[in-house]
Amino acid sequence: MTEISDHQPSQISAIWSVLRQQMVWLASLAIFALLAVIVPAQAYDSGQFVAAAILSTGPYLLFSILVAAWAGATGADSLIAKAFTGAPLVMIALGAVAGGISPFCSCGVIPLIAALLSMGVPLSAVMAFWLASPIMDPSMFLLTTGVLGFEFALAKTFAAIGLGLFGGLVAHVLAGSGALKTPLRDGVGNGGCGAANLRNPGAVHWRFWNEADRRRTFLSNAFSTTAFLTKWLVLAFLLESLMTAWIPAETVTQVLGGTGVLPILSATLVGVPAYLNGYAALPLVNGLIEQGMAPGAGLAFLVAGGVTSIPAAMAVWALARWPVFLLYIGLSLGGAFTIGLLFQAWQYL
Repeated sequence: MTEISDHQPSQISAIWSVLRQQMVWLASLAIFALLAVIVPAQAYDSGQFVAAAILSTGPYLLFSILVAAWAGATGADSLIAKAFTGAPLVMIALGAVAGGISPFCSCGVIPLIAALLSMGVPLSAVMAFWLASPIMDPSMFLLTTGVLGFEFALAKTFAAIGLGLFGGLVAHVLAGSGALKTPLRDGVGNGGCGAANLRNPGAVHWRFWNEADRRRTFLSNAFSTTAFLTKWLVLAFLLESLMTAWIPAETVTQVLGGTGVLPILSATLVGVPAYLNGYAALPLVNGLIEQGMAPGAGLAFLVAGGVTSIPAAMAVWALARWPVFLLYIGLSLGGAFTIGLLFQAWQYL
């Protein structure tokens, strides 16, 4: 009896871990199952929609997977460490650019931020990287180009870097006045995937195929990235198909359409609770734009949601003291709103 009871907690934990990892797939299957029972015709239409959307974005998806796998296999992600040495203003600029183009996984950003701050890197440079990182990376750029077009992808890239620069400069001014002296909560460590690259940045092995370990890393990263992107895109395209079928276009136009300030403000605020995932949000925004959503509102939604979505905000709250948390949220929302206004104005030049 003792032996069985000892094994039960570990078995339950293992089962729960597997279920948690497959939650997105389970959600997609549950939606398809409900549609098949309640609205069979819509289940068929949604299946066709998802398949066609995956095929149309396939080339961009494949290339983004290869980029992510290549970065991990070569050790190119260790180059990020070089962005955090030098004069404060230089570090802010490099941190914003590095955040806008770095291929870090979502699990690595928060521990990396903790490592940077605990090692004494100025909050201004860290804030620049912190704000820019969730918005854009090479994989995101390619998929954004495939789903929303090159102009939108370029605007999102400039938005990431611009928000990072602005946030870093604001943090630099506040830090100079004595505020934000201790940004981390008590007891927050400095570990995590990504922190090791900061402490001991290694050489980049561009010809990774010459080493068996790096070839295995490439294949492992390619597989995990494929699984991650595919499960989120299937769910996103499925939700887009339902949104297109069931949400009247005039409703979207009334709430988020038009060229005024209110649609962009609404999209900025809606992006906080409604944002799913950087990759999943792209087809959803594409569907909304096709139904009348203003492009500026779409960009504001993507920027605000990427930085201040509920999961991201919870992670920041767990990591940073409340003044830093409030600054992070304020910069994110204010920056997203401003970026949306600027992009909307650009559409009419």
